[in-house]
Order: sequence, then C-alpha cells, then structure tokens
Amino acid sequence: MLAAPINPSDINMIQGNYGLLPELPAVGGNEGVAQVVAVGSSVTGLKPGDWVIPANAGLGTWRTEAVFSEEALIQVPSDIPLESAATLGVNPCTAYRMLMDFEQLQPGDSVIQNASNSGVGQAVIQIAAALGLRTINVVRDRPDIQKLTDRLKSLGAEHVITEEELRRPEMKNLFKDMPQPRLALNCVGGKSSTELLRQLARGGTMVTYGGMAKQPVIASVSLLIFKDLKLRGFWLSQWKKDHSPDQFKELILTLCDLIRQGQLTAPACSQVPLQDYQRALEASMKPFVSSKQILTM
Repeated sequence: MLAAPINPSDINMIQGNYGLLPELPAVGGNEGVAQVVAVGSSVTGLKPGDWVIPANAGLGTWRTEAVFSEEALIQVPSDIPLESAATLGVNPCTAYRMLMDFEQLQPGDSVIQNASNSGVGQAVIQIAAALGLRTINVVRDRPDIQKLTDRLKSLGAEHVITEEELRRPEMKNLFKDMPQPRLALNCVGGKSSTELLRQLARGGTMVTYGGMAKQPVIASVSLLIFKDLKLRGFWLSQWKKDHSPDQFKELILTLCDLIRQGQLTAPACSQVPLQDYQRALEASMKPFVSSKQILTM
C-alpha cells in the first residue's frame, strides 16, 4: 500500500452502521492506492510496478502490504498524483454518477448541493465545471468562511452560500441570472435537505448520498404535489453491483482523463504516517476540518 484516505464511510463501517460490514476481525479502509510488488504465475493483467486500487469496498486498505486476487484490484495509471490515485475510487465516482444518472443536464444548467467542501462536494464542483454546469454550493458558516469560499471558487464553484443564506428570501435573486436547479445533491439531511428541495425546479430530483446531520430527510407535502419533486438515493457499492467491472474501470479511466487535463484535483489533504493513525482518525472526525486525512505507508 502507498496511501489510503479516511472517509466518513470508513468510520461508519468501524461503528457497525454502514450498509456493508466485513467479517471480523477486519482491516479498516475502503479505498487507497497500492503498487504491485509481485504476481503469481497465473496472473495475466497485472505486473510488478503497476498501481492498483480496490475494485470494491471492504478490502481493508489501512495496512502496509497484502495479498489479493487479481479480480479484487483495478489498475490505474501511475502518471497521476499519488493523492488523486488514493482518493479516486469513492468520492469522484460518486460525484460523476450523481451528475450523470438522475437528470439529463445540459451545459448551462445548474446543480445545488450541501456539504460542498466534502470530498464528494469538491469533486462535484470540478466535474460540473468540466461539463459546463453551474453550481450553487452550500456550506456551514465558520470563522474562515471567506477562505473556504475562495478555495471552492478556485475549483470552479459559481456560488458559495451558507446554510443560513440558503433559508433567506433573497435566495430567489440568484435565479434572475441562472436557471433553477433540476438536480440537488444531499449529504446532510434534516433542515438542510428541506431547504435544498425548496430551491429545485418543477420535476427536479434530490439525490441523497449521506446523512451527516443524522436527521431524516423531511419533504413538504406541497412541494411533492405541486412541484412533482423526486427523492432518490445513491450508493456507489450498489451501482457497482448493478454494473460490470469493465463499466467501473471505464468510469475510473474517464476520471483519470479529467485529472490529467487538470480539471479534477484531489481534495485538500493532510498526509499522516500510518503509525500516527490515531491522530488522523481524531482529525477526520472533528467538525470544520476541510482537509482529508490520508494515511501514508
């Protein structure tokens, strides 16, 4: 193993409240990048020196080395940055599929999302910009809000607003010069998701892929009836079950092209040596830490 991030889903898996739980005892970590050191005599698709990422969740990437079957791994190009390779298999894939699979969006259309400084949120901003889509990005208010706003705008965000600003009547002024979004991406739940729904265009879709507030999604009856809004969920592990390994590899290579073109970068990262994993775990669970912890081996 070369490097492996700490994602919220990794923490959920350890807590025992994720949709996929490995048999115990188990190794933590659902994604990361490794370099092949040696291969068995019947291996044909991989050779020593190749970079690989897990084909599926639950592989256990927080370790220095392991023996895996060829089918458990997907080769990735080694000419992309290490941090990009380590964070390639979950967040950018989730962002890309949610932008492509729920609404037929055209250049100039807009998308609204909460948790916009999360790993998925940063990938949504960049992939949307590459596709010619405009983004409204909601974040929690914080002391250094201007710094965060500037960083997200440097990634391609058109608007960055706080949860409080989202609730104000002035929000409608945004839509004087941009179309109402037909797609909302929700990683929070609770009041935040209710407010996202209010901003959607008639017939639009809100896709929920996380629940950081640990509160249910509450949709107003009038919005469902009079605006015919759709509520959907997305889980990358399920998408992979419904698609072939070749389709997942195609998705990975599409994202690698964006990385090479400078249109998709890794989220802000802090590299922490594996032996300091406790410090990294604590940092990953603190609020307002915009830096993803990456364990380096």
